[in-house]
Amino acid sequence: MALRAVEHSQEAANGLKEKVLTLDSMNPCVRRVEYAVRGPIVQRALELEQELRQGVKKPFTEVIRANIGDAQAMGQIPITFPRQVLALCVHPDLLNSPDFPDDAKRRAERILQACGGHSLGAYSISAGVQMIREDVARYIERRDGGIPSDPNNIFLSTGASDAIVTVLKLLVTGEGRTRTGVLIPTPQYPLYSAALAEFNAVQVDYYLDEERAWALDVAELRRALRQARDHCRPRALCVINPGNPTGQVQTRACIEDVIRFAFEERLFLLADEVYQDNVYAEGSQFHSFKKVLTEMGPPYAARQELASFHSISKGFMGECGFRGGYVEVVNMDAAVKQQMQKLRSVRLCPPTPGQVLLDVAVSPPAPSDPSFARFQAERRAVLAELAAKAKLTEQVFNEAPGIRCNPVQGAMYSFPRMELPPRAVQRAQELGLAPDMFFCLRLLEETGICVVPGSGFGQREGTYHFRMTILPPMEKLRPLLEKLSQFHAKFTREYS
Repeated sequence: MALRAVEHSQEAANGLKEKVLTLDSMNPCVRRVEYAVRGPIVQRALELEQELRQGVKKPFTEVIRANIGDAQAMGQIPITFPRQVLALCVHPDLLNSPDFPDDAKRRAERILQACGGHSLGAYSISAGVQMIREDVARYIERRDGGIPSDPNNIFLSTGASDAIVTVLKLLVTGEGRTRTGVLIPTPQYPLYSAALAEFNAVQVDYYLDEERAWALDVAELRRALRQARDHCRPRALCVINPGNPTGQVQTRACIEDVIRFAFEERLFLLADEVYQDNVYAEGSQFHSFKKVLTEMGPPYAARQELASFHSISKGFMGECGFRGGYVEVVNMDAAVKQQMQKLRSVRLCPPTPGQVLLDVAVSPPAPSDPSFARFQAERRAVLAELAAKAKLTEQVFNEAPGIRCNPVQGAMYSFPRMELPPRAVQRAQELGLAPDMFFCLRLLEETGICVVPGSGFGQREGTYHFRMTILPPMEKLRPLLEKLSQFHAKFTREYS
């Protein structure tokens, strides 16, 4: 202690002062957080873009960021009607302009009437504008064939991510062997691993079956749960449907099995359903967990706890930057729901522009509205192009030796498996890199294509993957897929 005091006085005398917050003194949970989608590979992509702007010669003319599901960054044109409504809400003087259709004006006036001071610049209540929550409830009822939805069970959020983190926060408790465990699909969307690391909870991986197009297998859930009970207390099960990064769409029978399993094992269910509009494969269909749970009847319908999430970032709108989303809770304890309300109120409210766009997403123009035909045509065009890109991605990758890609049934990503030669694996280890990270970094440096290594999402030991979005425009996607396949062939030759 005396020595430390001397050191402190010497530091003070030298005009040096140790920082209060250092890597050693900061929250260790935060240091454990990793988020591959925006990890080191993306940092390097940004640097390369900067170098290209400065005129540095590269073997490519642009960086193609196929690392993140950001449709508009990839050139998707915003759907017109939601943007018209938003423009009118942000700048109500435009309500007198002849450039906007009447139904957009009516919608904007209706939303502004529901806002404090009739202005989008006012806070909303913490759970979101009441009228918009009611519109979300009506949307859920329509989607689920008339099954009732209570607006009081709906919380609007800053994208789905914010709502997912809030529900996880409610679930996490305990220390040592009583720490909360959460079962998450592997490969998984790294929001889950990042949030669990931040909360010092236990990540319990259950593997999706790559040989069966990334199907979810209840036997694998049982294995994961049994092993986890030795070192933590599993309390929740997360399912991503359609899958990210894997793109599979779950069958109704599978969802029923998962609900029975969660019920028997007393697990809270989190259903991440943000890609529910993105289903492309023939014979695939989206079934919401809420609908299946309700139709299963007693004892499940009245007792199984569920939180399901949706967002404006995906689907056909791709309005990522506006951060709009919601969670609907089912069978949540009333006192816990009050605590959730309290947590939401600490954050004041979700961004109101995101709430406006969410309202349009859940209640689009009706057939009698002047904007109906254009809205439907734009929506169909986006989804049809995504379906074509999903098919093309699978086809081109499966023609490449050493790459295998499951059907992209839904969502916005492919997650191909690639063979890497032993010498490449050895070289990666010498550099202190995961083998697929080594491959993806070399790919970026030599072609300008930015994809995310599978190790950032989790994968079975000894297998190597990468996640790539199917979002680049069609005229760029085919050359990108071919260039990537050719690079893999060259990389394989180099290290064989």
